[in-house]
Amino acid sequence: MNQGLSTDNPDRSISVSRPSFTNREPVAASSSNAADLASSVGRILVVDDIEANRKMVASFLARDVHCVEFADDGRSALELVARDHPDLVLMDVMMPHVNGFDACRALKQNPATRLIPVVLVTALQDSQDRIRGHDAGADDFISKPVNAHELRARVRSLIRIKRYTDDLDTAESVIVSLALTIEARDRYTEGHCQRLAAYAASLGRHIGLNDEDVAALARGGFLHDIGKVGIPDAILLKPGRLTPAEYDVMKQHAIIGDRLCGELRSRRRVRPIVRHHHERRDGSGYPDALRGDAIPLLAQITAIVDVFDALTTERPYKHALRPDRAFEELLGEVERGWHRRDLVDALILLGRQGRL
Repeated sequence: MNQGLSTDNPDRSISVSRPSFTNREPVAASSSNAADLASSVGRILVVDDIEANRKMVASFLARDVHCVEFADDGRSALELVARDHPDLVLMDVMMPHVNGFDACRALKQNPATRLIPVVLVTALQDSQDRIRGHDAGADDFISKPVNAHELRARVRSLIRIKRYTDDLDTAESVIVSLALTIEARDRYTEGHCQRLAAYAASLGRHIGLNDEDVAALARGGFLHDIGKVGIPDAILLKPGRLTPAEYDVMKQHAIIGDRLCGELRSRRRVRPIVRHHHERRDGSGYPDALRGDAIPLLAQITAIVDVFDALTTERPYKHALRPDRAFEELLGEVERGWHRRDLVDALILLGRQGRL
């Protein structure tokens, strides 16, 4: 039964033009279980091409005061998830236009929606179908006919996990905002994080790194100097060159940043960038004087683009260099044993092709 996205669909809790989820007939929670429900009540999208199935699942969910929305095929579901970002998607498998497997895969491949739990509701019993669902990224399965108690328990569990994930995202957002605030204190470094993220991601993509490493390079561009939050303004904002003693203090920002990122398990790939983006292959860098390939590759890439950006932007003690002149400086650092030649050559190629 395919009713599309028309706003007169009788079982839709909200129309397509509405901006957010709402439950048409909310059920009040008793005072005895209100606290338990608070962390597991969510906005749920129910996807099924049969109206009776949608209404049955909604009736089960209403007992836990969830806010429920409906879609009647995978294509409609993708549009609604992109717009409203529900806490959980309960999706039938066999549907017209876009089936549940393909819709689940699309959601899990999209960075903006991949952390939304997807439960496939299916009458298919073949193990190959379950394997296909796992390959698509499904978080759980519920078999038809649906058991109300099992459905409610699994939904509560997945929404609690989603809340923890949201909290981690919030913590990360605070740290990124802090990094940008630190940068904004100095007009000479304004925009540095954004440029570094773009340069590093472009270089990583060019040399064939996978999507996770490219994403880590982009995030590392924003977070690489987060440790400067612990550096006194008198040193951080000094208009001239630093004294040796001041430079020793400045070098602590790599260690401070590493500790800050250490609190975020989701930033495991970024943490080596933050700690090691000032290392040099000859061992003369900091904070750990690593040599050669002991320096993580993502940190080496970030170090190169960090130098390039520093050379091509104005600072209180120097003028900005033209890109070609900056490339010459980088090649000089290669000769001194600081960087990998192939990485610098790749950056130069991107720059001369206008791809930075």
